[in-house]
Amino acid sequence: MVSETSGWYARLDHECPDRTKQISIWLESWMAATKNNQPIAANLPLGWPTLPAGLLSNPGTVLDHLLARYEAESDGRSPRGVYATPAKFVDAILYDELRHGRNTKKEPPATLSLAALPPSFRAFAKQINEDIRHDDTDARTDQDATTSKTKSGIPLPFADPCVGGGLFAERMLRIHSERISGSTPRERRDDTLRLLEGLQLVDSSEIAVDSARKRLIIILARLGLVDLDGDGDQDKIGRSEAEMIIESNVRCGDPLRGEWPWNEKPELLVTRPPWLRIKDRFRGHPDGSRMRKKLSKELRQFTGPDGKPRFSAIKGNVNLYRLYIERSLQITKQGGRVRLVVPDSVLREKSSVPLRKLLVQTNEWDSVWSFPEDNKLLFGGSQGVSVLGITVKGSTDVLTSFGPLTTGDIVEGRGLSTSAPYLELERGPWSSWTDTTWAVPKMPRTEMDRNRTLSAIDSLSDKPRLVEEGTWLNPNGRAVKVRVGEVDRSSWSSKIVDWSEDQKLIPFIRAAHIVFVDGRASLVHPAFDSGVYRHPNCRQAGWRGSREMTGPARIACQAIVNPHVERRLVWVVIPSGCVLGNSVSFLDLPNQVTARLEEDFESLEEGLEFLASRLNSDELDLWSKAWAANNNVNNYEIEMLPFDANDISRFTD
Repeated sequence: MVSETSGWYARLDHECPDRTKQISIWLESWMAATKNNQPIAANLPLGWPTLPAGLLSNPGTVLDHLLARYEAESDGRSPRGVYATPAKFVDAILYDELRHGRNTKKEPPATLSLAALPPSFRAFAKQINEDIRHDDTDARTDQDATTSKTKSGIPLPFADPCVGGGLFAERMLRIHSERISGSTPRERRDDTLRLLEGLQLVDSSEIAVDSARKRLIIILARLGLVDLDGDGDQDKIGRSEAEMIIESNVRCGDPLRGEWPWNEKPELLVTRPPWLRIKDRFRGHPDGSRMRKKLSKELRQFTGPDGKPRFSAIKGNVNLYRLYIERSLQITKQGGRVRLVVPDSVLREKSSVPLRKLLVQTNEWDSVWSFPEDNKLLFGGSQGVSVLGITVKGSTDVLTSFGPLTTGDIVEGRGLSTSAPYLELERGPWSSWTDTTWAVPKMPRTEMDRNRTLSAIDSLSDKPRLVEEGTWLNPNGRAVKVRVGEVDRSSWSSKIVDWSEDQKLIPFIRAAHIVFVDGRASLVHPAFDSGVYRHPNCRQAGWRGSREMTGPARIACQAIVNPHVERRLVWVVIPSGCVLGNSVSFLDLPNQVTARLEEDFESLEEGLEFLASRLNSDELDLWSKAWAANNNVNNYEIEMLPFDANDISRFTD
């Protein structure tokens, strides 16, 4: 179906290349179909391609996709590969939030300490998974009585600062309609009015705001809550009245640099902010470079009415989703709830440390859903997807991390399945595990593998880090350096050739040459193994550039890893006289260390082999997988590996 639907969008671009016009026509056709009680296909222009079955059921999904394509093109990005957020996924978030609310925290009957792991934690896993989230359809009645809510149980005001085409608001309206179906006509009308008046929806795109306004009117009509042709009655709201309220409460503005346009702060905020770095904005604009620099500088230096910087957690490349996380916490009232759909990398990447500290130390970050890279939610593309659940202000005692999740863990009308795997991160042990970076470990799904990972984390967390000073590897304050291979393949492509025995080539080592087979790490390269001659590894295996690029004997690992491989860390000894590509990282050891290795072993190479064998331990690999932010084994990750190098001295003494 994916190929069928993607083909439809391609044919649409051929028929109607103006993407603004595509959106306008789609909304007009959807409105006409609603008024005339017809399928939307019957109201589309004759020249438009025939709608495939996969797009007939939910016109809102098409609108979201058309908007995503328009926004990508506006930023200079390719519209190919963009996806709409699935309605089923949004429903799961909203149902879960409305079921559990602010003061109905999802906790097992007894809290198990991470300090006790293993093996006691998983001993009760099945029991806890059954009990952690009982079906409390009336849980909303247990919330704080002062919370303003509709009769359908929706906290007000309800906000979305990145409303886009109005997907989250649409799904909330559907839940509202479902919950008040048994009410009298007058109650339905009055409660719907209250909900509409309590909406706070904002977007910086005028096209998105216009689309959201029209979409909500259409949905209200389809739900039997708005009269499209009249002034309404005791059962339905008149179209003009509904449009007036929605126009007032769906506004165009910039929440990042502007003030929140309502006096009352929201009680509940749910959104999917843009997953976009500032450096990726305006790529197609002739003055894009200047515009990107200007916007980045402005956001870094922006101050609020109090004269203080608005964004305290900015670090590294300015990424919009991080700014929206912090801004959402500022917008929402104290004790209010925030749910955010963000990339899974925020849970572990170094640049998000200040943000995680903000979530943990000055807010109650109580839950996170984690869908890994192969989640098949589509809209995440190659990225993992997370859903953060936060109560504004306070502090975090326990974070419940659900994952790794699949689409099969999403239960219609409920949220997550009771069998979804989870981990309770208690503040004390969690702090020591992460040195207060508050990274959230990526856990395996099976019970056996989770036990192994937890055991490794618990065993290694108090060990010194690889670059820590004063250890055997770092004498006299000269720390080990983690470096990337000296040759960028794209910049030096003309000097990198396929291996041939007929040429006097220098071995060129890239990530593909470092493998782990049958429980052993190996360097598979034709220069050192004649058995792989004519093997695919012979491709791009030779260097015909300057010999000054070669290095001494050293140990190296893959810097780029397929997330589905058995191991993440694979260390091998690279013989002297080789050139390393930038898909490989290596350890630059102090001279004192290499001298001791050469002295304590028969040769430097033998010493490096011993060191590599220690770095290839199963525990370190499990640790690396648990704290990986993405598919790159970055230098920071290697530097922070727990590694007791004193083992080497004990072995050699």
